[in-house]
This record gives sequence, C-alpha cells and structure tokens, in this order.
Amino acid sequence: MGHTGMKEHKRSNKQLRILFLSVILSVFLVFSLISIQLVQRTISTNSQVMGQEIARSFSTSEDANLYAYELLLRNATQWLSGQLEEGKSREEVQHWMEDYLSYVSDTLGSKGIDMCASIGGQILAATYWEGDDTFDPTAQNWYQMAMAADGDIIYTDAYNDVVTGLAVITIAQRIGNTNDVLAIDLFPQHFQQWSSMEALPADSSYFLCDSTGTVLCYDTNGSERIEDVQSYVDQLNEEIDAGIHADTEFSFLKGNDQYGVYYRQTSNGWTSIITLPYRYLFSGLNELALWYAGIFGLFLLLSAIMYLRERRLNQQVELTSETVRVLGDSYYAIYRINFESETYTMLKSEEPLFSALPHQGDYTAFLAQLKEVIEPQAYAEFEDSFSIASIRRLVERKVRDYGGDFQRLFPEGYRWVNVRLLFDDSLDVGEAILCFREVDEEKRRQLQHTELLKESLLTMQKSAEARNLFFANMSHDMRTPLNAIIGMSDLAGHTLSDPERTGDYLRKINHSSKHLLGLINDVLEMSKCEQGKLALERRPFDLREQLDEVLDIFRIQAQNEGKEFHITYDVRNTRVEGDFFRIQQILNNLLSNALKFTSPGQEISLTVRQLDEGVHTQYQFIVQDTGVGMSEEFLSRIFIPFERETRFGAKNVSGTGLGMPIVRNIVLQMEGQIDVQSALGKGSTFTVTIPLALQAGVEEETPPAPAPVEAANLQGRRLLLAEDNELNMELATEVLRMKGVEVVQAWNGREAVERFQESAPGFFDAILMDMQMPEMNGCEAARAIRALPRIDASSVPIIAVTANAFAEDIAATVAAGMNAHIAKPIDFDLLEQTLGRLLVKA
Repeated sequence: MGHTGMKEHKRSNKQLRILFLSVILSVFLVFSLISIQLVQRTISTNSQVMGQEIARSFSTSEDANLYAYELLLRNATQWLSGQLEEGKSREEVQHWMEDYLSYVSDTLGSKGIDMCASIGGQILAATYWEGDDTFDPTAQNWYQMAMAADGDIIYTDAYNDVVTGLAVITIAQRIGNTNDVLAIDLFPQHFQQWSSMEALPADSSYFLCDSTGTVLCYDTNGSERIEDVQSYVDQLNEEIDAGIHADTEFSFLKGNDQYGVYYRQTSNGWTSIITLPYRYLFSGLNELALWYAGIFGLFLLLSAIMYLRERRLNQQVELTSETVRVLGDSYYAIYRINFESETYTMLKSEEPLFSALPHQGDYTAFLAQLKEVIEPQAYAEFEDSFSIASIRRLVERKVRDYGGDFQRLFPEGYRWVNVRLLFDDSLDVGEAILCFREVDEEKRRQLQHTELLKESLLTMQKSAEARNLFFANMSHDMRTPLNAIIGMSDLAGHTLSDPERTGDYLRKINHSSKHLLGLINDVLEMSKCEQGKLALERRPFDLREQLDEVLDIFRIQAQNEGKEFHITYDVRNTRVEGDFFRIQQILNNLLSNALKFTSPGQEISLTVRQLDEGVHTQYQFIVQDTGVGMSEEFLSRIFIPFERETRFGAKNVSGTGLGMPIVRNIVLQMEGQIDVQSALGKGSTFTVTIPLALQAGVEEETPPAPAPVEAANLQGRRLLLAEDNELNMELATEVLRMKGVEVVQAWNGREAVERFQESAPGFFDAILMDMQMPEMNGCEAARAIRALPRIDASSVPIIAVTANAFAEDIAATVAAGMNAHIAKPIDFDLLEQTLGRLLVKA
C-alpha cells in the first residue's frame, strides 16, 4: 500500500471512529432522556394522586368540623325558636345560651367559639361585653345574609370582631319565620387543630382560605414559616382563579424551590390548599439524572479529546477558516496583505467589479483597481493611508486596528464603506489583513445625528437668547416700579411737614406697588401656562349671576373715570358647568386693558352670547372699546410675551406685556378661540369663544337686573382677624378700625378657633383668615370653626387672605368652607365691597 493509500486509509479509519463514537453517544443520550422522562412522568403521576388525596382528606376534615358547627347551630336554632314561642324572657334565653355554650366547650371540646342572637332587633350574647346595649345587630352582614338565606345556614368571610378585635367568622341561621337570627362566632386561630402535618413530607404547608381568599388557618412542618402568608396565598389564588391549570393541582415557584400545589373547595365555598416540595417528590430522579449526566460528561470528555487531536492535525487550515469565519459575516471583502513581498491574497470577495482581479497578485495592481471605484476626492488620501510604506509604519508602531470611511461605487451608486487594516501577532511575519464593510445606513444615521446635534445647539442658543431677553425685560419692568417706590419713599421721608406732597408721594408709591404686584402675578401665571400646569375645574355655576358679581368692580372703575360701560346678554341657558375662575381671569385682562386704553367719555362694552345649544354649547364674550386701538404691525405680535404697543397713545400706558399671552393660553386650554380686530384711533374688539356644558335638568329663569353697587357700611361691625405676621396684622387692623370696625386679633389658626369658640353666638360679623399660619393653617381653622356645635358656626362669613391666588389655592379655601378670598397685598376697597356683599347675604 503506497503513501497515498495509507493516508486515505487513515482518513477513512478516523472518519469511521468518529462516526461510531457519535452513534454510541447519540444512542446513550436518547436512551437517558427517555428513561429520565418516563421516571419523571411516573413520579409526577404518583405525586399528583398523593397530593390530591391529601387535599381531599384535609377538605373532608374541614367539612366534618364545619358540619359539627352547623349541627350545633341547627339544634340551638330549633330550641331557641321553641323558647321564643313559649314567651321566654331575654334573661332566660341568655341563661340558656350561656349553659349551651359551656356545654359545647366542656363536653364536646369545641374551643374558640362564641354565641349571640338578634332578638327583636337587639343583641343577646352568651358572653357579656360592654357596649351591647348600643350595638345594632340588624346592620351586621351576618344578620342580613341570614335573613336573605330563607332558613339556610350562611357563612361570612373573615372580619375583625368588635369585642376582641380578632379575626372571626360567623355562621348564622334565621330562627323560624321570625326576623330573629342566631349566630355562632368561630375564631380561625383555633382552626389549626383541624390539620395534622405529621404525615406530610418536610417543608409542606397547609392553608385554609375563605371565599374571598383571606387566610383563615396556616400550618407548616418546615423549619421556616412564611412571613407574609396573605401575599403568598394571594399568588396561589391568582393561579387558581386564572383557570389555566388542572382542576386540583399545579406547580408554584417559591424562592429557588418548586412546590406542587393541591387544592380543594369545602362545601361552604372555602378553599383548602396543600403545598408539597418537589425536591422530596423527585429526590430519586435527581440522583438518577446525576448518574446519567456523569456518564454523558465522560463521553463528552472523550469526544473533546479526540476533537482536539484532530484539530491539531489541521491547525493551519483551521487558522484560515477561523479568520474567514470571524470576519466573513461583517465584511464583504477580505484580503491578506504581505507588505514584505508587496502582494495580496484574496480570502473573500463579493464584488462584481473585482471579478477580473486574480486570487493573488501585486498590491500595486490591487490599488489601481480600487481607484476605479473610490470617489475621486477620497482616493488620494486612501492611497496614502494604505500604501505599503504606510502599512509597514503602522505595524512597526503596533497599531492593531486602523481605518476610516469613504464612499465607493456600487452598481446602484455611491455608498459609504468602512475599510480596516488589522494586525495581530498570530499572523505570519510581514502580513496584515485588509477588509471592507458597507456602513451606508450607519454612516447616514451618524451624519443625521450630527445634523440634529447642530440643530439642537442652535435651538439651545436661541433658547438662551430668549432667556436672556426674558431676564432683561423682567429686570427693566421690575426696576421701573421699584425705582419709583424707593425714590418716592425717600422723598416722602423728607416732606413729612408738607402733608399734600407726602400724600402725593404715597399715592404714587401705592400705584407702583400695584404695578409690581401685577407683574409678579403675570410672570407666575405665564410660567404655569408654559409648563402645562394650568389647572382647569368643572363646577356648576350661573353664568349671568357670576358675571354680574365680577363686573361690579369695572362698573365702579368706569364710573369713577368718566367712561361708559355697557353689558349686553343674549343667553338662553345661564346654568352651565366649567371653570368660571378662568373665565373671570380672561375678562379681567380684557376689560382692564379696555379701561386702560380708553379716555374719559369713551365707551367700553361686554356682549355675552350663546351661539348654539347642545351637550357643549359655545358661548361668546365680546369686549369692545372705542379707545386708542392697535397698529396692524403689533397685532401680529400681540400674543408674544413682553410685547407691548408703543405707538402714539399707548406709549405712556404701563403694562407687563404678559396679559394677552396668558389669555390666549387659558382660552386654548379651555378648547376655545380668540380673535382680535383693531385699528389705531378706532378702538379694539376681542372675541373669545369658549365651550361650556349645560347643567342637566335645570329650568332657566330670567334673572333680575343687577342691583346698583353701593359702598358697604362697616361701622360698628366686629371682625375676627387671624394673621401671624406683625406688620400685616398692624396694617389690616388700622385700616379696618379707620372704617369703624371693631377688630379682635388672633395670631395663629388655633387661637382664631379659640377666640370664636369663647365668644357669644353672633358676636363676630365676619372672620378674615390668613392661610399660612403656625400651629393650624387657615383651611384647618376654617374647618374647625364650621364643625363647632353653635348656631353661627355654619353661617358666619369667612374670607381667606392668601398670597397664592391661583385656581387650586382658591379651590382649597372653598373646600374648607370659606365664602370668599382676597389676595395679598390686600386691596382694602375690594375687601370692603366683599364684606358688604357677604354681610348683606348673612
């Protein structure tokens, strides 16, 4: 036999040995798996039968115990029915119940039970407990269930006993055809005597649950008890209730251990659950599996030794195979470059353009072929980076991975490609790997991401510019009134001997302070709008009645300024649901602007229209004036924050430039629309359309015309003033006393409640309540006053004085029982009007 024949014979014998070993290994593996599966199935079947039998025995024991209690109840019910028919007294019946309960406990060994009855709507208990004379048994669940059961025995779910506070279950039965019920209380803490865990495997558990899943009894023979039994049983009941398992058993994972769960329902709807550890049931199977695994591992070891022996014989082939296998999936072309001989070897190529390129050849010819497909502006850099000289330098510097991206020509056009030069010590001396991978989608995403970053940077720069502009505007708008306040305060201090000039300075200080307050309120409201935190409520209200109340202030202002103010209603349904506070906020801004930009003798009008009828009816509010108007150029910027009309007459009118952006945000939040028409010298018209829901089942009545607003007379009134700030207390007290009001001071909420409680009924005409106070805040104090058992506690007007005048803060005062709210700093004219209105109603 020649050399070639010997090689073929050895190769054939090697293949036969590998085939024989593979067949033996496969047969053993299949046999092992089948054997283990058969043993597991047998053990599983036996364990299922055993678990079901255990669950059935526990359930049978529970049914027997429950039947005994039912029998006791039936006997007692029949006897008690006869006693009641004979007209026995309550004392005789109670004495019998005590004797019967003692007999059951001592003779029959039934511990942990109690007996009571509802006789004539009153409780009659075998064991006396304090409070049974006020206890209403007919309101109890067990009484109502027994009456509805028409003589059948009922079981309640577990609940806490009113006497002992312990968990209890009540079984009850109606006494004959009467409205009386006899009940026996069972305490689940004594149910453990029903179960016997001695015959069960170690670490088994028993649970008894009522119809709602509440655990009545838990017992285990394991070394560790379950801490949160209810949560554990809830998980088991979820599996049972889901109905995805067999009728009476399934498996459950507890920690790292798996348990068989077996359950059965008792005759009264309770569930008995038994858990058995799988490690006990399948302990023999695990040992068998370990033996099979050991033998199988031995075969694997022998196979690995033979595989390594064969692998060493073909190391060079395997090396090339590994290189192609690792890189082949990621790269469409792979070349082995010998920079010593300046040649290449093609290991993989899927490029139709390189079909004419030989498998091996000169590296210079390889670069010339690449020049035809690489984009012209990138080829010079590519040739310089991947020349033979460059490759040598990279290898000498131990650069193991070098490359970059360029565009190259494919049949469908130019696409991005990544080229890598890889070097490793495992390669032959003077060799490196050059490979190409298409990255068109990845590169385009990267370029898109870069473009997005540029856009984000531009957006951030614009945001920073807007923020800087905001702070510049804020600084200017806040410094203007602050400068007036500080300057006028200094001038007033130097002119105390001239009351007329001092009074003029003080009036200007007051005006600048109100302007600064309006700016702060507008900025806070605008911030809430931009953050999307504007809260909308839906409350029923009478639109016309609420508007008349709000518009009184504008009537007085227009009258004082010599301007005409008209209100027109074209509304069929005034009883609606929505957020009137936001409607008031819109109209306050629009009407304030109308009064601000009109002169004496000019007109301001408000028209309220109902456009249609339906579930959500459209209401239109038109505010029109004949004032200075606005330029066409400004109308395009009217809703931009801090934008103000500076043409002609509007130039000298103060404002924050936030009112109209706030109005627009509120209107949009309420799913409405706002339209503006204006011309310089001709006035302005603002039309706001808002959907409001009609109140169901409310008949509309034509409201009477609003009564003229008269100044309130507070002379001789007594007010309780609750305020914890000394300066605010002094200010409010002095102003109110100047109006003839007798003020009683309270320095916190608790003291306010005490002052009111100590006073005679009707002593105080009203209460001014600050919101933020120590010991008890304003809302808590208001609730405490309303809860007092005196005739004026529910009727005395309480006005909230709050620094937070947002909708949610006002809603909190209403919920606390307050009648109105006044924002800080206090507008004492508005306070006087509010007091007058509330005192008239009272």
